[in-house]
Amino acid sequence: MLQRMVISQFPEIYRIMEASFPDDEYRPYEEQFALFEEPEYGIYYMPIGSESLESQVPDSALKDKPAGFLAVWEFAEFIFVEHFAVDPKLRNSGTGSGMLQELVKLSKKPVCLEVELPDAELARRRIGFYERNGFVFNDYPYMQPPISKGKSSVPLRIMTYGKAVSQEEFEQIQKILYQRVYKCELQKQK
Repeated sequence: MLQRMVISQFPEIYRIMEASFPDDEYRPYEEQFALFEEPEYGIYYMPIGSESLESQVPDSALKDKPAGFLAVWEFAEFIFVEHFAVDPKLRNSGTGSGMLQELVKLSKKPVCLEVELPDAELARRRIGFYERNGFVFNDYPYMQPPISKGKSSVPLRIMTYGKAVSQEEFEQIQKILYQRVYKCELQKQK
């Protein structure tokens, strides 16, 4: 069952984040921690002691440690999953699918996330994972702005749960992400 992260768990969540994302796709520790001041931002985690994982991790001392997490922004219009990862030691256990399905079930709003372009095998596998869990790949050009000073922009795509979005809906999602998550203005494409 997903639980809201408490601040004392952040170092362990950040460790999973570092192990799971390229450098340009997450913020330095202090900047990531500072996001908790944003009212729309929160992190949910699946404890190792969850029923689905108990047989894989018999050590009861680990039961409250995060097996994986979802870092989300909850806006009036939709929920944006900024980061989603499972501890590398617990991948391929069904944890990720369970976490996504629980988030979608609990949400009363549309859910979206960013994915890499399907240029590499790992990216195609990741997209396939999301598709198996009900997300739809929207092939509109999208550039994630630099997530922090000194980081690069990253070409990505938006996936949405349940259905594809129109160009107009995509542009609204993009505008909100640029303004609220990345704190920048959307530059018109020429």
